[in-house]
This record gives sequence, structure tokens and C-alpha cells, in this order.
Amino acid sequence: MNVKAKTILILFLGWGILLLALMAESRITLAEDIDFNFIGKVTLPTGFLFKNTEVGGLSGMTYNPYKQVYYAISDDRSSQAPARFYTLKIDLSSDTLPPDGVEIIAKTTLLNSDGEPFAEMSLDPEAIAFTGESVFISSEGDVQRSQPPFIKEFSLNGEELRSLPIPDKFLSASPEEKRGIRNNFSLESLTLTPDNRYLFTATENALLQDGEAASPTAGSPCRILRYNLKTGQPDQEFLYISDPIVIAPRFPKNFQINGLVDLLALDEDHLLALERSFALGVGYTIKLFEVSLDGGDRIQAMDRLKGELLNISPVRKTLLLNLNTLNITLDNIEGLTFGPILSDGRRALIFISDNNFNSLQMTQILALVIRAGLQRLSLIGIHLG
Repeated sequence: MNVKAKTILILFLGWGILLLALMAESRITLAEDIDFNFIGKVTLPTGFLFKNTEVGGLSGMTYNPYKQVYYAISDDRSSQAPARFYTLKIDLSSDTLPPDGVEIIAKTTLLNSDGEPFAEMSLDPEAIAFTGESVFISSEGDVQRSQPPFIKEFSLNGEELRSLPIPDKFLSASPEEKRGIRNNFSLESLTLTPDNRYLFTATENALLQDGEAASPTAGSPCRILRYNLKTGQPDQEFLYISDPIVIAPRFPKNFQINGLVDLLALDEDHLLALERSFALGVGYTIKLFEVSLDGGDRIQAMDRLKGELLNISPVRKTLLLNLNTLNITLDNIEGLTFGPILSDGRRALIFISDNNFNSLQMTQILALVIRAGLQRLSLIGIHLG
């Protein structure tokens, strides 16, 4: 199925391709026409086992182009098994994803700074990003247990290497304090720029002191947070307004949610953003946006956004694709990553769902390909996804 989205989007480049023309500018000029093609899906049933662990809760994925494998983080809170990520092979050799095209080949247990597996309920891992030699992993934390979120770097063997500082405005002293992250709406995303200079994450919904959670009538003011990896410090924040809940449930008190669940950096100024909407009795709506930070106000100095939102310029976002138009049944899609360049020159884009370890859900891996019609370029580099 072919879906066309009129937008401005960066050309997705293959590994090691040097762009020697049109280098006068330091910025990327984005394409006007983007074509998406759905090329297959794989589903894993809830209860699927690998090395005596249940494969589920896969809420984030990242691609290692050197080994041509993917790392998928499980959001198991060390409850069913110690916190871990899986290594997957995804077969796109025929420029399609066949029903048996996903193979799990390894399980890696995360080890804390003491070299021990993380204790039960001591973390809530949600996102993963490959650096070229290691991975960053984020945890949402748990407000009710007074556990702060974290972003840590781990070796590919699972050993903790370092922890990045979380700005105070994202933290709360107690569950009663009306500031900091919303429980289960915290740091759901992670992505690195192609040059590995910057790491981006974002809140799924607003901090308590910034605004309300998304509703059927209004989006939520999320914060995008950027780290300078040379210094290891957060250096910029931006306002991102999520969409409202797409379709309200029949009964207003039924569970409903919409949020920013993943990011994929194109460069230091442009990102892909994934939003997931759900309402009980309605199902999922999954949208992919292109985000430009240009023109967005820097808000890192603002501890509180309530009462100031009308005076802040948010980042600009443009809808690229509503995955529901692919006419496939969608589950709880929470992660995305680039894959390889296929034989016809198009770039693979992989989505993965978090089944919540729920027997009524499934782990779903979707493969799309994307082609951008270029106007002009000024990017040189390698995108590691």
C-alpha cells in the first residue's frame, strides 16, 4: 500500500554515503514528497519464550547497522525476569518482511552500577538508543514509589557505564508534590543525532507543573529534552504539544490516553515523533510526525509552564503518516527505528508494539519503506538509527 504525505522531510541516507554536492549550507533542506510503503509485519504471541524469559513489553527499538541487528528493550520491571533487552534479526533481504522474518538471537540482562541485575520494581525501562558501541536506556521511574526516572548508558553486555543527570524540574520529592513527571507518562523516548553529539528524550505528557494530560479536547504540553553528550549535561528543552486523544471512549470514565511515545533524530534540528492514542472500546491510533525545532522557544530556564503556554512558541510538527490508513490492525505501537537501505535505494522504517504482557494483545513488528524526493542537500554523515 502506498501512502503519500506532502511535507518537508530529510532524505534518509545509507551508511557511509558522502554527499559531496551542495555543501555550502550547514542546514538540511528537506524533501517535499514522501512515499511510504508497507512491506510486511510479524506478530509474536503473548507468552512467547526465549531463554526462559517471556518476550514482551517491547517498548523501544534501535538498529545496529554494523552487525545488522536490532536491540529491543523490554519494560518488564524485573518482575517476570531481570530487566533486559533482546537482540533481533529482521529479514528484509527480499525488500519485504515475511511472516517469519524476525528472529530473536540473544537476551542481555541489565546490570546496575554494582554489577548486579536490577531489583524487582526498581526501574521501568522504556526506550533504547544505539551509540555505535553501547546503548542508552531510559526508565520512566515510579512516582508512587518515589523512584526518579533515569537515562543510563550500558555496554552491549549490559554493564552500566554512566548515568546522565535529570533536571530537577522533572523530579518530585514525594507523590503528594504537584511537580515533576506524571506517573507512567515520563521519559518514553530516546534518540541520538547521526553524529552522536546529542541525545534527545521527551515526556510522554506534561510535567505536573506544566499542564494537563491529553484529553479528547486538548493535547498535552510535553517537554523535549536535549543532552550534549560531550559534556554529559542537558542543554536545551522545547515545548511539544501532543494531539488530543483521537477518538473518545463511549463512556468518559473509560481508560483513554494519547502521548509522545518515541523520537527518531534526523539531525540536531529535525526529528520524527511517534504518537500513540488509545481509548477503551475504540482501539489504537498511531501517528508519525516530522518535527522541526527551528522557531521553537528554548524553555530550559522555565521551571513551570502553566499560565505561560500562550507566550511560548512550540516546536513545529507536520503529520507524515497515520498508520491506521495502512488498513492493518494496530496494537500498542510505542517504538520506531530506521533499518537498512534496501536494494532499490529506499530506507526501511521499523515499528514495534508493547503488548503489556497481556494475553489479549500481541508483539507486533511492522516494516515500511520510505523514499524522499530530494530538492537539495547539505548533510554529510551516517545515520545509525
